[in-house]
Amino acid sequence: MAKRKLMNLVNGEWVAGEDTLTVTNPWDGKELGRLEMATARQVSSALRAAAKAFDKTRKMAVHQRAELLLRVRERIWGKQEEIAQLICAEAGKPITFARGEVKRGLETLLLSAEESRRLNGEYLPLDVQPRSEGYQGFTRRVPRGPATTLWPFNFPLNLLLHKIGPAIACGCPVLMRPPSATPLTGHRVAQFLFEEMGDLGFPPGAVQFLCCRHDVAVPLIEDERIKAVSFTGSDTVGWELKRRAYKKQVMLELGGQASLIVEPDAPDLKFAAQRAALGAFAYAGQVCISVQRVMVNRRIWDSWVPLFLSEVKKIKTGNPRDEKVVVGPLIDDSADQRIRSWVDEAVDKGAKLLTGSRRCKRVYTPHVLQNVKNTTQLYCGEVFGPVAVLEPYSSLSDAVRLTNRSRYGLQSAVFTRDINKALAAWRDVEVGGLIINDFPMFRVDIMPYGGVKDSGFGREGVRYAIEEYTEPRLMVVRSKQ
Repeated sequence: MAKRKLMNLVNGEWVAGEDTLTVTNPWDGKELGRLEMATARQVSSALRAAAKAFDKTRKMAVHQRAELLLRVRERIWGKQEEIAQLICAEAGKPITFARGEVKRGLETLLLSAEESRRLNGEYLPLDVQPRSEGYQGFTRRVPRGPATTLWPFNFPLNLLLHKIGPAIACGCPVLMRPPSATPLTGHRVAQFLFEEMGDLGFPPGAVQFLCCRHDVAVPLIEDERIKAVSFTGSDTVGWELKRRAYKKQVMLELGGQASLIVEPDAPDLKFAAQRAALGAFAYAGQVCISVQRVMVNRRIWDSWVPLFLSEVKKIKTGNPRDEKVVVGPLIDDSADQRIRSWVDEAVDKGAKLLTGSRRCKRVYTPHVLQNVKNTTQLYCGEVFGPVAVLEPYSSLSDAVRLTNRSRYGLQSAVFTRDINKALAAWRDVEVGGLIINDFPMFRVDIMPYGGVKDSGFGREGVRYAIEEYTEPRLMVVRSKQ
C-alpha cells in the first residue's frame, strides 16, 4: 500500500500541521500512511467554524441531511473492498470481519438517513384542568449544537458512522478526532463528506476532521461552544472526559467484561460452544462485548467444557489477510504486555491454562483459563484480548450474582429454552443488553447500545443516539376563547 501524507479538514479546507503521525500495520509493522497533526490554532479555528455552521445546519431541510448521508453511503458502497482492506491493514482486523464492518457501516448510514425523516414531535392536550382550557402544547426535538466525536481503533468505520450519522441526521455540526492507531479509515470518510456536502448547501464547518495530540484536543471537550461529546474507549479516559465536559451532553461507551451463561436446558449445547468460542476470540477479543467470562452450570460442566475447547482449537490465528483467520494481531505493544502480564499473574496465583500460547510479538492463540482468582486483573478488568475465563456455577441466580460482581455492565448472554429463566435474567442482570441463545457480541445497528456502571453513560444505536444529540423543546399555544 502506497504511503500517504494526509491533512486535516478545518472550515472547508485541507490544512497542514506541524507534527506528523505515522500509521503502521500491527501485523507486519509496515508504514501505511502519515497524517499531519493539527495545531492549537487550527483547533480554535475549527471550533469557531462549527459554532458558525450550527446556525445553518439546525435549519437545513431534512432532505438535505438525508441526501448527504446517502451520498456518502454510495461512495463507500462503490469502494467496499478497498475500505475493508484498509481496515484490515491499519487495525489488524481479519479481512472477513473487516468486510462485515463495511456492510454494517452501509446499514448505519441508511438507518441515519431514514431516522432523519422521523425526527418528529408530539401534540399535548393541555386542557387537563379548568385553568388550562384553550391551551395546547407541541414538542419538537432540536439539535443541541456542535458535537465532538471520538471513536476507538477496533471499529474505525462503523463506530465513527454511529457517531456522525445521527449527528448529521439531526443537524449537529461534527468535529471528528480519530484514534491514533487507525485514523486512515476515518480520514477517507471525511474526504467523502467534504466532496459531497458543498453541493448540498452545507456550510464549511459542518464536518471537520482533526488528528491532534491529547493536549491540543482539550478544547474539543471543554470549550463552551461544544454542546455534545460522544466517546468510545477505556473507562479511565471516558469518565475523566465526562468530568472535563461538565455541562455538555456526553455519551460514553466504555467497554465491558461480557459473561456468557450456559444453562443445562440450552436449546443446542454445541451451538452454545461454537458461539462462545467465536464470541471470545473473534478479532483477538478486541471488541467491547467479546466473551470474557464463560459461566457453565455444574451439571453440564464435564460434558460442555471439552466441547467448548474443541471449538476453540479449531480457530485459526495468523495473518489478518487470510480469509480463514479469526485471531489476528493485537493492536500494539502495550496490549501485548497487558495480556502477558495478566495471564502470568492469574497462573502464578493458581489458575490453570487449558489452551493457548504466545506465538510471537502481538500474536496469541486463543487462551482459556479456569480457577482464576477473583483478586486478579484478569478476573476484575477488561482484558480486551484473546483470553476467556471458565467459571462453574450452581444455579442461574448464582451466575447472575457472579456477573453482577463485575464493575462493568455492557452486554451478557444466557443460553436457555426456559422463558421464565430468560425473563428473570433480563430483570436481574445489571447490563445494558441481554442476549438470549446467542453470544453477547450480537449487535444490530438499530438496537439501543450502551452500558451501566463502568461500561458507560447514554446509548448509541441510530435512533437512540439522535435522542442524545437533541433535546425536546416545548411550545404552548393559547387559543382565543
